[in-house]
Formats: sequence, C-alpha cells, structure tokens
Amino acid sequence: MDSLIRKRATGFVCRSCTRQHQAQRQLRRSYSSTARPDIYDVVCVGGGPAGLSLLTALRANPVTSHLRIALVEAQDLSKIKSWKLPPDRFSNRCSSLTPSSARFLDQIGAWSHIDQDRVQDYHEMQVWDGVTDARIEFDTTSSSPAAGDTTIAYMTENLNLTSGLLKRLEELGGVSTFDNAKVETITFGEQTDSGLDLREWPVIHLSGGKQLHARLLVGADGANSPVRSFAGIEARGWDYGRHGVVATLALEEPHDLPYQSYSPSGKVAYQRFLPTGPVALLPLPGNFATLVWSTTPQNAALLKSLPPKDFIAMVNAAFRLSPVDLAYLHTPDAKGIQADEYAWRMQHNHINPLSVPQTIIGVQEGSIASFPLKMRHADTYIAERIALVGDAAHTIHPLAGQGLNQGQGDVQSLAKTIEYAVQHGMDIGNRMSLEAYLAERYAANHVIMGVCDKLHKIYSVESGPLVGLRSWGLRMVNSLEGAKGFLMKQAAGNTGGKLF
Repeated sequence: MDSLIRKRATGFVCRSCTRQHQAQRQLRRSYSSTARPDIYDVVCVGGGPAGLSLLTALRANPVTSHLRIALVEAQDLSKIKSWKLPPDRFSNRCSSLTPSSARFLDQIGAWSHIDQDRVQDYHEMQVWDGVTDARIEFDTTSSSPAAGDTTIAYMTENLNLTSGLLKRLEELGGVSTFDNAKVETITFGEQTDSGLDLREWPVIHLSGGKQLHARLLVGADGANSPVRSFAGIEARGWDYGRHGVVATLALEEPHDLPYQSYSPSGKVAYQRFLPTGPVALLPLPGNFATLVWSTTPQNAALLKSLPPKDFIAMVNAAFRLSPVDLAYLHTPDAKGIQADEYAWRMQHNHINPLSVPQTIIGVQEGSIASFPLKMRHADTYIAERIALVGDAAHTIHPLAGQGLNQGQGDVQSLAKTIEYAVQHGMDIGNRMSLEAYLAERYAANHVIMGVCDKLHKIYSVESGPLVGLRSWGLRMVNSLEGAKGFLMKQAAGNTGGKLF
C-alpha cells in the first residue's frame, strides 16, 4: 500500500521539478566525492628539529610506519635539505646535543645523515662565578672509566641537524610534505554525508585552500604556537629582561699553548656567570667556537653596534676582567675604545691561561645577533587530538643548553606513546591515549626549567650573603668527584656509548 501511495504521489510532481531534483541529488553526490576530507593519522605543524625527529621516528618504526602522516612548514624545506657552508663558516644558531639525544637520532637513522665534519664533541666543561671566581670543572675524571664514553655534549648547527633529518625522512618516504605553506586557521571538522563524524577533529586550513583533517595534530610550531592557541592551552611564565647575544668566533691557533697539557683534545666548553647573565663559549670544529652571552638589552644593543675589533675585545674581557671593569666597558664613555681599554687592563690582570678559553681573534661577518630570553611552560602538553612538543610546550633559559634536548625528549616519549596506542588498538588522538606522554614529560621538563630559572636568579646577585653561599656550594660540589660525576651523567642523559 505504501509503495502504491508513493508511486501515485510522484505523479503530482511535474517533470521539470523531477529533473531538477535528480540533478541536485547528482550534484550532491559529485560534491561529496570531490570534497571528501583529506584525513591523516598525524599532522605535524613545524619542520624544526622536534617536528622532523617525531615524523622520522614514526616512519622508522615498523609499528607506526603505516600511519598516514603530513608535515606542514612555512619555510622552503628543499633549501634547508641542500644547506651547505664552507668548512670555515658556521651558522650562529647552534645547539648542544646530549649523548641521550644523539643516541635517539642514531636509533631513528638520522645521525648518519648529519654532516659529522660539522659536529664537535667535547669532554670538559669549566663553569665559574664571575664575582668570586669559585669554580667547578667537569672533566673525564668526574666519570668512571667503566662508563664508556665520557662525552658531555655534541655541538652542531641547527641547520646541520635539520638538513640531516630531512634527508633521512626523504630516505624513509611516506610523508606528505606541505612546505612554503602558511597555516591560515585551524577549525573543527564536520559530519560528512557518509556519516563520518569529524566534529572533534582539527582541520588545518593552509594558504592556497588545502585542508588537512588530523586524527592527531602535533604542534611543533615554536613558542608562539598556533596549535597551542587553537587548543586553548595557556603558556605561563615571564620574560627575563635579558637578551642572548650569539656569534661565531675564531680562536687563536693552539700550537703549544699551555692548556694543551691540560686538555689533550683541546675542546673545552666555558661558562662564566656574570651579574648581568652567563656568558658561554662552546667549541665548534677547527679553531672556531659559538658564543652565547646573556646580558641586558642595553648591553646587547651596544655589543651588536661595535666594530669587530671592539666586539672581540669585549668577548675576551667577559672571560677575564672583573664585573666592575666589564661594566665600564659597556658605558658610552668606553665606546669605540674597548680594544684599547681591554689591552691596558690586561697588562695589570694576571690570569691563569688554563682557566679561560683561547683568545678570540676574529668574528664571522654577519653572525652577531640577539634574541630575548623568556621562560614559558604550557599548562598541559595535550588536549583531545592535540599534542605539543618542543618550544610549543616550553621555552627555557639557555644557560644549560637544554632547550633542544628537552624537545628531543618530548619527541622520543610521544613516539613511544603513539607506538603503544597503535599496538593496543587505541585511537592515537584520544586524550586518554596521550596521557602517558604528559605524565612522562611534564614533570621532568618542569624540574629542568626550575633549576635553570633558579640558577639565573641566584647568579644575578652581586653582593650579600648569597654570593658567599653559592660560592661555597660550588667549591663543595667541585671537591666531590661522585657528585660531579652524577651531575654530568644527568646532564648528558645518563648512559650510553660513543657514536663516532
């Protein structure tokens, strides 16, 4: 009966209306097929070391290699992949990789793609108080020979690391790359005509109109993360009122310098805590080093404005002269005569050559730059179908060189969390699946950030009882080889073997 009524009812619809209705249905069918959502298991926004390491780890792991993965990056990745500089020139953006981070890169097959001629390992580090000269020395004697490799860290340029990761990712294949692509906005999806409910799935809208639906959206997109903003996750912290001045420096030829008898490799990292902030000189291959000098914005502006001769004098002075002398060299009265003032003061300043870096004799043109220092920590690293890694989750004072290593730790943990979810048939974007990542990394990162923050504040004090206490503590730790060995192992990522 119902079928008869429906058949008769169609007779009351004119043929033109029927044809129009059929055309609309056909159009909807056509629209549904052409507008089918482009769904990925993992979409990573950010092609820096953290994002590339994560995707490489997922592709290198047989358990997760089948996942559909996309990378979104605003820069031209082909230029980064083919990046190359002469042996005597270095990028001013360098990082120290702990042995733990280096082992992870080796495990995912990326270490061999990094140009090893541009990687410098070092086994000694000297740290001292610029006010009292209290000192702690980390060297090979602080670690048991039975532990194997005594490398403290590997120095390399960020571009060398990124280029190596891109080459490894290309070797693995299976990643849809959208570079030169700006994220216009991130929204939630909709329910499709086929009944697929994507209303809680992030949709990344790229410049040019491309839309990517993500089962899991990973924010590796830096301190001003659009992914974090979309997730409504707050990042709390403060600005230090300091700038980090970086530069690539040339050192005097070693030849028969006295420090050679102290350090067979000649590669030592130095850091001096000044009242305005720490200054560090970290070794690069050959007679080169990278500078990281945390100081006031006014001092940073002055340093960047100096001619090379005076800038070199200021860096040498930072490791040799008293805070009072340094303060004078930063005044307008000394501008333009810093080199002469430094030379005159050194005539009356007797320094043990074993306690300071080699004399700096040159600065690479165009390498002097600065950036503001701040501490930020996201309230959480996860939300429904969202995970944050690296600077998107936390930014830290550079005094311990842990920023990039924290990001690598995040990536290693998140890759392991995704692997577990895949193995157990879980939804990799579900918040419950991501809880293990948050539990493993949030507290660990918070401790490191807290230690670096307190060190900055403690060593910013120029006088008073705190100066004596911190100097006593530094000398005490320096006298305890077991304590030094423990600290060095923690900073290096605990255990492991030498890579090259």
